[in-house]
Amino acid sequence: MTYPDQRTEDEWRAILNPTQFRILREKGTEAPGTGEFDKHYPKEGVYTCAACDAPLYKATHKFNSGCGWPAYFDSVPGAVTRHEDRSFGTVRTEIVCSNCGGHLGHVFKGEGFSTPTDERHCVNSISLKFSPEDKVVEGSSKDTKA
Repeated sequence: MTYPDQRTEDEWRAILNPTQFRILREKGTEAPGTGEFDKHYPKEGVYTCAACDAPLYKATHKFNSGCGWPAYFDSVPGAVTRHEDRSFGTVRTEIVCSNCGGHLGHVFKGEGFSTPTDERHCVNSISLKFSPEDKVVEGSSKDTKA
């Protein structure tokens, strides 16, 4: 799949630190409970892609799932693309930034959280930046499925 931001791997290496590159470009993960945004609960603002700055999640989408990673019940419309992930002998739904293809984490459905979507977007903190300014139009996500 191709994405609007077409930087080369060398260009990504030049702007991302080694941990960001491992997670965003090589589909790694950070250890649970270690991320900057795991216990970050602002009332307003937007979480953007750490690689390309595309808006991904509103602060109002975030909830405490207790999973050890930041959890969101919805994304900014069109911001996240879903892919089937068959690694580790199981089928999961990987989520990536729709602008640059950077790996964010995985989305899980039907876990029983009392959220509007009954979904948990389990996202690596290292894949995100946060801005207290909310420049995103509210709405239900229209995730892309690839």
